Amino acid sequence: MLSGSGVGRGAVVGPVARAHPAPPTPLEAAGPDSEAGRSEAVEKVAQAYKAVAEALNARAEEAAGTTMGEVLDATAAMAGDPELIGEVKARVLQGQDPAFAVDHATKEYIDLFTAAGGYLAERVTDLRSVRDRVISRLTGLPEPGVPALAVPSVVVAQDLAPADTAALDLAKVLAIVIEQGGPTGHTAIIAGQLGIPCIVRVSGAADLVDGQVVAVDAAAGTVTIDPDDDVRARAEARGEALERLASDHGDGATADGHRVQLLANIGTAEDAERLTDAAVEGVGLFRTEVLFLGRTTAPTREEQADTYERALKALGGRKVVVRTLDAGADKPLAFVTRTDEENPALGVRGYRLVRTAPELMADQLSALAEASRRTGIEPWVMAPMIASVDEAADFAALAREAGIAKVGVMIEVPAAALRARDVFSVVDFVSLGTNDLAQYTMAADRLLGGLVDLLDPWQPAVLELVAAVSWAAGEAAKPAGVCGESASDPLMALVLTGLGITSLSMSPAAVPGVRFALSKHTLAECEAIAVAARGGRTAEASRAAALALCDTEVREVLALG
Repeated sequence: MLSGSGVGRGAVVGPVARAHPAPPTPLEAAGPDSEAGRSEAVEKVAQAYKAVAEALNARAEEAAGTTMGEVLDATAAMAGDPELIGEVKARVLQGQDPAFAVDHATKEYIDLFTAAGGYLAERVTDLRSVRDRVISRLTGLPEPGVPALAVPSVVVAQDLAPADTAALDLAKVLAIVIEQGGPTGHTAIIAGQLGIPCIVRVSGAADLVDGQVVAVDAAAGTVTIDPDDDVRARAEARGEALERLASDHGDGATADGHRVQLLANIGTAEDAERLTDAAVEGVGLFRTEVLFLGRTTAPTREEQADTYERALKALGGRKVVVRTLDAGADKPLAFVTRTDEENPALGVRGYRLVRTAPELMADQLSALAEASRRTGIEPWVMAPMIASVDEAADFAALAREAGIAKVGVMIEVPAAALRARDVFSVVDFVSLGTNDLAQYTMAADRLLGGLVDLLDPWQPAVLELVAAVSWAAGEAAKPAGVCGESASDPLMALVLTGLGITSLSMSPAAVPGVRFALSKHTLAECEAIAVAARGGRTAEASRAAALALCDTEVREVLALG
């Protein structure tokens, strides 16, 4: 049995389909020794990069309007980066072999991106993907990635770039297993959105071979080689149970009728349109920065208004919570992000951009108000990265002046959580971003897979801050939601409900499991589970205490442990 970090709750059994490996790079640096030969090699390099960029752009167009499409657009931009291509050409003209030049020029960029950390470090996989595809074209080898699947299979790879994932025939992908990556990487995020069982950071995955039958249990984070009949039966039963849960389209509520709104996280208007018939009660997090990323200038006010109008119409009057631009740190913008910040996660990001580019906030709020006027639907609008009551009050004033009726803020910074009572005095609602709240509480970069234990949402310190915000919400009689990863954990959903959280926003694929868990517990039972979790001294102890009080059927059906 191999172990890793699971994404989702599914369990499947099927044959392995391995991705083609990256092409080998020449050990010798010497290239053509004549001027004519070097000029010809430079032209071949240019054509290889152009072909890769065109192929990636074509896939991006096929996935337009999705998170995958946005990522592929960015990867295609890397394949067309004139600085990178210029560096490769210069090396070839100096006498290096073209494939060697591509490899070594890319390595320099990889080192720079890795040192920068955050969003740029996450793009290293994409850089390697571009490099490998260009080298494959130069050397006449098959491009790396997953070949066409003849039968439903478990895709296994060292890592998968977005371009590789976009090429998959999803109807034949049972699960994804990768040796590298992390729970916040592109592969994990996309698998979670599509409801595909996925396990990342699986040590030993490289030893799996084509055709070998494995059982993948995303909930347990395990890959069982040559599973016996008992393991196969459990995987089949889990799949059938999850299918039954997905057919339930009821509103979120505890067994005794206490309502908890179950909402979806989206990034584009197209994402909203795909929710037209989905069993969610609205959108709890509209990540508007997707509209800004990968551009050299900000979208116009009219362009933004059109996008927000589409999203509001698609939800047909259901609740839509819009987060204003959350750029900076791991989501830099070419036209506004500073490049001289030594610690961008603690720098000018989120709402703080109003300090350096106030027009961005003004245009966005104006566009949201215009979309509301056009549709007659009032969005709930919140600002990210609020650290003080002054910032909360300033944002509320700006939003209301622009014509926004429902104004809130994200609680991601411990300072705001500790002073939540003051924050509630100036806003209508709050939403807890538990990913960043854990990052700032535990002083651990949430993009570093090696610190995943510190970023565990079950960390007692993080739970205490959530409890403090929930208490303040109850005192103010105002809504407090959660839109971080912890909202998609059915066991944590019970704790959050017991603490007083009023809505949970997650990937649509996670909603059935959370709905089922809530339906099997009364509010009083959720409150008891929350008390037990808060009593733990460690993350493991907090989860174990909650699990001990969880309904047996929920534990078994959702494989909670």
